[in-house]
Amino acid sequence: MKLASPRQQQGAYFEQLACDYLQQHGLQLVAKNWHCPAIGELDLVMLAPPIAATQPPCLVFVEVRQRRPSRFGTALDSITPAKRRKLLATAQAFLQAHDEFAAHEMRFDVVSFDTTCPLDSACPATPEWVIAAFDAEY
Repeated sequence: MKLASPRQQQGAYFEQLACDYLQQHGLQLVAKNWHCPAIGELDLVMLAPPIAATQPPCLVFVEVRQRRPSRFGTALDSITPAKRRKLLATAQAFLQAHDEFAAHEMRFDVVSFDTTCPLDSACPATPEWVIAAFDAEY
């Protein structure tokens, strides 16, 4: 079994922090690190409770980002238009593979962590949760 690199370990750490944070705020985990070959990966797929009793839950595709503060911007700034298009294509593949979510509303959220942690360590960080960070029509 191949051991994960420090960067992969740190990514998994922040994805778990984000998942725990969102679950504490009422979201339910559907999938973690869902992968579609040749398209991409979704960090977290979650269900948000419906706003009204007559609506289905909202399917939430969550991108988790962690970055050390730099002159290049925040973790949230690191989600480029190309990354957004890739997330949208991967979300479409997820929906094709899981037609049980066809009637659900959907949105793209981002949970970002701006930290000063060294790459090979995990440290406490406060998440910034951006609900509906970008549109599906992007």
